[in-house]
Amino acid sequence: MSSSERRAGERVSFERGIKTYLMGIDGTWRRDCKMEEVSESGANLTVEGSMEGLNLREFFLLLSSTGLAYRRCELDWVNGDQIGVRFATRKKKAKTGHSENVEV
Repeated sequence: MSSSERRAGERVSFERGIKTYLMGIDGTWRRDCKMEEVSESGANLTVEGSMEGLNLREFFLLLSSTGLAYRRCELDWVNGDQIGVRFATRKKKAKTGHSENVEV
């Protein structure tokens, strides 16, 4: 299955890739990468440097060098230096209709 078949939905491909960064949730590691393709649900990235020993289960994709634009991601697949990521979505909290805090 090719990488373009794995990602559902409309995709945007970048001929030269867009410089981005991976960063651990706890901020202890960071890697340069290029975003090759992106969709509403995830992206395909080429990672520069070793991925060995990194916790890639959940991490941030930084879209700017200062980290002001980012997406929380989950690893989907790995193929050499290329990875597929899913953008994590927030779970919607159920509305209870009252503003009281109730302890259980």
